[in-house]
Order: sequence, then C-alpha cells, then structure tokens
Amino acid sequence: MSEPDDMIEKAKAEISGMAKQGLAHPSTKPVLTGAAIGAVAGALLPVVSLPIGLIAGAGIAFWQRIRR
Repeated sequence: MSEPDDMIEKAKAEISGMAKQGLAHPSTKPVLTGAAIGAVAGALLPVVSLPIGLIAGAGIAFWQRIRR
C-alpha cells in the first residue's frame, strides 16, 4: 500500500474509532484540545476567525495523531 493510501486508511480508522468510542478513544481528547487552542488563537488574532482557528487546531492535532 502506498503512503497516501495508508494515511487515508489511518484517518478513516481514527475518525471511525473516535465516532464509536467518543471520549474513551485516545485521539479524541488531543483533537478537542487542539480545537480549543485553535479557537482561542482565532479569537485573539485579527486575521483568523474563531471557526477557522477551531478547524485548523483540530486538523493539526488530528494530523499529528495519524502521522505516527
């Protein structure tokens, strides 16, 4: 399996696990923390809005989880 396909499979597995297990899944809390940090940064920075910061923070935390 090539690298991009492997990352897509990892992402699907993580999202599925997070949806099924909720806060019991090991990736849920770090992704929510990343979303909260991004939202705060979005609220404080004039160029970034709160929703964009929230999505970016969650995306970065999620990427770090599946990258391993």
